[in-house]
Order: sequence, then C-alpha cells, then structure tokens
Amino acid sequence: MLRLIRYLKAYIWQLILLVGLVYIQVWTDLQLPDYMATIVNTGIVNKDNTVIWQNGWQMLLVALLGACCTITVGYLASKIATGFSKKIREDVFTKVESFSMQEFDHFSTASLITRSTNDIQQIQMVLVMILRLVLMAPIMGVGAIVKAYQKAPSMSWLIALAVAVVIAVIVTVFIIAFPKFKILQKLVDRLNLVTRENLTGLKVIRAFNNQHREENKFDKANTDLTRVNLFVNRIGVIMQPIMMLVMNVTSLAVVWVGANLIESGNLQIGDMMAFMQYAMQVIIAFLLISMVFIMIPRGSVSGQRIAEVLATKPAIIDPRKPKKFPLGSKGSVEFKNVTFTYPNADIPVLKNISFRAEPGQKTAFIGSTGSGKSTLVNLIPRFYDVTEGQVLVNDRDVRTVKQKELCAKIGYVPQKGILFSGTIKSNVAYGVNDASPLTIKKAINIAQATDFVMKSEKKLLAPISQSGSNVSGGQKQRLSIARAIAKNPQIYIFDDTFSALDFKTDAKLRAALPKATGNATVLIVAQRVSTIMQADKIIVLDDGMIVGQGTHSELLKSNSVYREIASSQLSESELSQSNSSLMRPLATKEIA
Repeated sequence: MLRLIRYLKAYIWQLILLVGLVYIQVWTDLQLPDYMATIVNTGIVNKDNTVIWQNGWQMLLVALLGACCTITVGYLASKIATGFSKKIREDVFTKVESFSMQEFDHFSTASLITRSTNDIQQIQMVLVMILRLVLMAPIMGVGAIVKAYQKAPSMSWLIALAVAVVIAVIVTVFIIAFPKFKILQKLVDRLNLVTRENLTGLKVIRAFNNQHREENKFDKANTDLTRVNLFVNRIGVIMQPIMMLVMNVTSLAVVWVGANLIESGNLQIGDMMAFMQYAMQVIIAFLLISMVFIMIPRGSVSGQRIAEVLATKPAIIDPRKPKKFPLGSKGSVEFKNVTFTYPNADIPVLKNISFRAEPGQKTAFIGSTGSGKSTLVNLIPRFYDVTEGQVLVNDRDVRTVKQKELCAKIGYVPQKGILFSGTIKSNVAYGVNDASPLTIKKAINIAQATDFVMKSEKKLLAPISQSGSNVSGGQKQRLSIARAIAKNPQIYIFDDTFSALDFKTDAKLRAALPKATGNATVLIVAQRVSTIMQADKIIVLDDGMIVGQGTHSELLKSNSVYREIASSQLSESELSQSNSSLMRPLATKEIA
C-alpha cells in the first residue's frame, strides 16, 4: 500500500493546491450561517435594510467563491486520480510483462485482467472520494462544532449525541462490510475466469452439447457475485436513511431546545438558525465520511491485490553482472545434466538431460505425449529456469546473460501460432524493427504462405484480427514461422510447429527451410517422424529422459522406442526408403 501512495508524489503541487482550495471551500461554508444569523438578529429584527443588503451581498460573493473552489477541487481530484490510476496501470502491465511462466501459474490470467481493470478502477473511485470528501469532511466537522459552540454552548450536547450515534453506525458498518469486499473481488476473478473459459472453449462446448452445464457454472458464479454485491449495496442503502433520520431528529431537537432558550431570552433566533445549520454540517461531514468508509474497504482490498502484483519478484531475472556472448559465436546449444521440476510439483519432468546442438545442424526431439519435449525447448529462452544442471547458449549459461540478448539470438515458433492485431506485414516483421519488404516477402515464400497472401486484395497489408481469428490455423502457423525466419536468428526453435500443416505443405516448407536457416542451429519438436527424418541428430525422449540419440537410420536399428514410433506412422516400404527419396526439393511460388 505504501508503494501505491508513493505514486502521489508526482502530483505534490496539485495536492497542495487542492488542500488549499478545500480549506477555502470549507471556510465559505462555515461563514454563510454567520451572515444569516446577522441578517436575522440585526437586519430583520431591527428592520435595518442596510445590514440586510450588506450581508446579503457578502453572502453571495462568499457562496460564489465556494462554488468556484468546489468546481476546481472536483477537477483537480479527477485529474490526480486518473493520472494515478494510469501510472499504476502502466506499472502493473510492465510488471506482468516481466513475469516468468512461474508467476503466470501463480496469478491466473483472469485474476491479472481483473487486477489491471476492475481493481484499479476501484482505487481511482476511492481516491476521488478521498480528495473531494475526506479532506473536506473533518475540517468542516471540526469547524462546524467550534462555530456551533460559539453560537449556543448550552445546546452543544445535541451535536455530541448525534455524532456518537453516527460514529457507532459507521464502525458497525465497517466491521460488517470489510470481509465481504475481500470475497467480492475473488468472486469477480471467478466470474472472469468462467467467462474467459467459456469464450475460448466455445467450439468444444457446442461440439459436446454442454451449453447447459456451462450456463449453470456461469449462473453459479454470477449468482454468488450478485448475492455479495447486494449485501454490500444494502449496507450502503441503509446508511443514508439512518443518517437522514439522525439529521432530522437533531433538527427537531435543536428547534425544541432552541425555542425554550429563545423564550427564556438566552438565545436569539438567528443564532438558533445558525446553530441548526452548523449541526447539519457536522452530520453531513460524518455522512460523507460514512460514504467513504463504504468505499475504502473495497479500495483497500483492491490496493492490496495491486500491491501484491507489484511486489512480486519474477523468478527469472537478469544477473547483476551479466556476461557477454563470445565474439563470433554462432548459436550452439548445450544441455548439461539438466533436471527440471515445475513449481509446486513433486516429480521432475526432465531428468539428467545432456546433449549438444551445433550451428548448421538440425536437431530434432521426438517422444510420446508428456515426455517433456516442449518443456525442454522452453528452457532455452528461459521461460523457466532449470532445477539442476545448465543450459548453455554459445557456451554461456543462459542464467548469466541478459534475457534481451538471449532472446535476440532466438527465433521461437510455439505450438499454437500467435498473431497480433495489425497486418500480415506487421506480424511477419514483429521481431525486426527495420525489416525491408524484400525480407518479409522472402520469409513468407519460405514459410509457404505465398498462396493465401497473394489471394488477399491488400497482400502484405491485409488486416489480421486479434489473435489471428480471421485466418485458419495452418495460415496462422505459417505466418508465425515467417516471423521467425524474418528475424534471421542464430537459433531456431520449432515447438511442434508443423503439426497444423498438411503433408504437402510440410514437405515444401522443410525443403525450403535450409535456405533460410543456413548455419543457424535448428531445434525441432515433432510428432511426425517424416518431419525429422533428415535431421542431423534425433533425440528420443521417454518419461523425461533421453533414451536414444542419432540419425533416423541409426535409431531405427538401435532404439526400440523410436522404432515403435516410426512403425506406427510409416509403412515398411517408407521406412526402408532413403532420406533423399523421401525429401525431394519442391518448387515454391513467390510473391510478385
């Protein structure tokens, strides 16, 4: 919370001005009953029009000054609160971008979205109320009590009694409401999670006719949130009539006691009217505070949730004294006795992995589902850090170099193609700031994306919707491959990239790929044996361990696991064919 408060330092002068204007605003409000008392006691009783006009004009000027201060305070409060929330939102986004996969496993995506939107909005609303009301209410309450005591000391007990009742109500509401706000934000997280899950899995839900089940799940999350929201809102609704009741009873008591004092000659009518106004100002001040007390618990919970994100230290950070990659290094990758266990898991996913991938070579990984293939390649760009052992790039432990420099050497294509809203050109050139049209066209040609790009009316400038929703899975994957090729990195990582492609496109792409990769290190995770038959080295994984290394022909002879995988996918005649006959170069069509 203290970290969030520090953001206000940037608005120190505006805060000082706002406090000064609040003080003037309260001063004007406290002066008006005095003028009214003078008009009644001196002007009306003595029929002195001069006093009436003189004090009337002064009242008008003071009221106008107060109105100007109120407007300016509202403007400054809104400006400070929106600027404050903008800064927090930027820092939260920056912080989330620095998170490793381990932090994303801790904070769900739905929760991070809620914290970046709803929670920050709650903080902004509370801050506006604090700047506009909390700063004003105590000054006005104390000032009104002093003024009321000066006007009619004998009736001060009425205000003390009213204040005691109001404080008791506020404390009771606070004790009841605060725990509910913690529950409320968790329920918002839950609703976002269910909604996101439904929207992303809509095809599967419809295919299995489970709309009713998902509707029930959403209805439960929605009902739970509504129930807690209603409880909190009812508390807020109860506050107003209670305060109005206290205010009206106090007014009635002031008139009753004041009338007796006026009758006995111990109080003037104007002073009684002024005292009533001051009593109302005291109660209004506590009413404003009570409104803030309804908002502050929820804002406090939201602030704690934001502070939790900002205070989280990423598990993967740059070293204090980073090393540089050797000059002239070309992209070698080496694993030395690597063991990896996911956070909060008991069993290692990878066990004692050791191999070396040299520049200019194609190294492939194959194995059954869950054998750890994708996990292995995810350790290279430091999506996770190894539990034991070392991952070396250019003979440097990846933990000893800057992440930015490490990722600059890697062209990564994930299992699921990811595109961003923009154009085909902006997506292919995503990893290269100054990519030329020729570079982009060449990357698209190699990725076998020429056909559908040419069919588009705007070609390279054809729009891509959010997440690439306006292109097919295969097109999305080919553009993802083109993005990595355009970067021209030292290390290519294809994480089961070719699974979304048909066999013909897969073969064309693999035939064209050597022209792009050149002397780079190529790492391929694959399910198809045909995709990796030409690899210089094939590493077979089983249950997180390496059970075989070698070429396609060597493994067919010596490794039972690889032979079983190959036999399940290829016929005997295909297995006996040479790599050269299986992988004939295929012509590719180029962009005009």
